[in-house]
Amino acid sequence: MKGDKSLCPEGRISSPTRRREDGREVVDITTYIPYFLSSVNNTLSLGASSQYLSTFGIGIADWRVISMLAIEPGIPASRIVDVISIDKGAASRSLNKLSELGLVTFEAMESDPRRRSWELNAAGYDLHDRILSAALEREEKLIKGADPDDLEVFLRVIRIMRKNVDHL
Repeated sequence: MKGDKSLCPEGRISSPTRRREDGREVVDITTYIPYFLSSVNNTLSLGASSQYLSTFGIGIADWRVISMLAIEPGIPASRIVDVISIDKGAASRSLNKLSELGLVTFEAMESDPRRRSWELNAAGYDLHDRILSAALEREEKLIKGADPDDLEVFLRVIRIMRKNVDHL
C-alpha cells in the first residue's frame, strides 16, 4: 500500500506492486527495483554512447571493453564477457573494431591457438585515459547531491544484487 512503511512479506518497506481501481495488480514503478535499475542503466548507456561516439568515435560497448582491458591487460574475450556481462558476439565485434582502429594487440594463447589474449597498446591507453575522464565526470553528475553514507549503503546493496542476479 502506498505510504505504508511496514515491512512486506519480502522484507521490503513497500510493495513492488499496486492495485489499480479495477482491482488488477500491476508493477508499481515507484518501488519496483528492476525498473529503476533498467531505467537508470538505459539512460546512462544511451547518453554515454552518444557522447562517446561523437567525441571519441566509439560506443559504450567499446568503452566497456577498453575499460576492462585497462583493468586486466592480457585477458581473453571470455573474461571480458563474464565481467561486463555482454554477449560473445558484441565482445568479438568490439575487439575486432578496436583492432582495426589500432588500439589493441593480441596474442594467441599457448594452450589454445584459437584463443587470444588482448591488451591495449599506447594509442588504446591514450583513448582510455581521455574517455575515463569523461566517464568520471558523468559519474560525478549522476551522484551529485547524494550523501556519501547513502552511496556506501547503495554500493553495498548493489553488490549483493550483482551476486544474486546470476542465480535468477
